[in-house]
Amino acid sequence: MPRPDHPDTELIAQAVFTALADPTRRGILAELAARGPATATDLAARLPISRQAIAKHLNLLTDAELVHAEPGQRRRIHYHLRTQPMVVAQSFLAALAHTWDGRLSALRDHLDRTQEN
Repeated sequence: MPRPDHPDTELIAQAVFTALADPTRRGILAELAARGPATATDLAARLPISRQAIAKHLNLLTDAELVHAEPGQRRRIHYHLRTQPMVVAQSFLAALAHTWDGRLSALRDHLDRTQEN
């Protein structure tokens, strides 16, 4: 896994955040998390969206490496959830939050000292 300050971490995090920006893609990921691997047809039966639209969203999720496409029987592709990119995005956010926590703490200390004077 790339370190939080590694250039790949930012690229992975960007792909994850882009993918998660769409509510349909979040719904697809939630379905895969709740019910396990599924085909585009399975997902279209569970979600209020066409199979073609599901396939387009799955392509973006695959590009972001949030899902893995695995060929199955009769040329059916099953999509599996991948959590590693989420872990990278979480570490990116944690590092960012840590930086801001320090800055906000310093600002609070400064304001406290200013009010005392």
